[in-house]
Amino acid sequence: MREKRPIIIDTDPGIDDAVALAFALFSEELEVKLITTVAGNVSCPQVTENTLKLLTFFDKEVLVAKGANQPLVQPQIDASEIHGDSGLAGFEWKEYNRQLLTEVPAAIAIHQAIQQSSEPVTLLALAPLTNIALWLRLFEEDKEKIAELVIMGGATGRGNSGNFSEFNFHADPEAAEIVLNSQLPITLLPLEIGNKARLTSETIKQVKKAGKTGKMLSQLFEHYRGGDIVTGLSMYDSTTLVYLLAPHLVETTPCQMAIELAGQVTRGASSVTFIEESSCQLVTDIQVEEFQQWFLQQVSQCG
Repeated sequence: MREKRPIIIDTDPGIDDAVALAFALFSEELEVKLITTVAGNVSCPQVTENTLKLLTFFDKEVLVAKGANQPLVQPQIDASEIHGDSGLAGFEWKEYNRQLLTEVPAAIAIHQAIQQSSEPVTLLALAPLTNIALWLRLFEEDKEKIAELVIMGGATGRGNSGNFSEFNFHADPEAAEIVLNSQLPITLLPLEIGNKARLTSETIKQVKKAGKTGKMLSQLFEHYRGGDIVTGLSMYDSTTLVYLLAPHLVETTPCQMAIELAGQVTRGASSVTFIEESSCQLVTDIQVEEFQQWFLQQVSQCG
């Protein structure tokens, strides 16, 4: 049997984060070593609580480390208008396991998990990149033990948080710049891929029938404003799992991505240059119908 790929997930649940966490935690190919939380969709204390709720619901024991409460420079913004004030609106959560939460800050916990791993680690970033930037500043020597950094972030056209900026990068553009300049092997799944990877109303009906996880997700979807039940819901964060688990469903191309920091209107915008060789690659397309089928298969495997 092939060894599982060790992975650390940095997240801010968030309804689409909940989907991505489910797929990663139940994957037979991935071993989630650590989950770190960061202010993003809602506050860091709330997304930390949400992560513990999800782990308890899934009956999974993974160490959780709380990260940055604020971006590196600017005031915090959130996406509570998309995910609800709690971040996971629409489901009645039961008591959760607080014992999974460590007092070690996220950046240090990432370092410890990387150093303890016998294999190179994949980092999966589903949130503003504050924790990843802080880790890089503190522990640059860890980079040689990173297999890949997979990021849901950036946009090649219009944005969803500001005219030209995607939310995760807009929430902490300085952190995004630090991470993108790190020379790590990076794969970016931008806003456009999440917008293509929409769940149709028919697929959402099928999700509801797929065990307790499907029922839970379908209740969250009723309160999710990343699209709507009729026109389809954008599954931004779960596209990272498509890349990791079903890479034949996506197309990639080498690129460089720069982040605008100075512009008053364009702050947080990402500018992409396509080049022949780079340590960074951009996912440029996804097979939508196959994604729908893959999505249902993944939900059914989550119990």
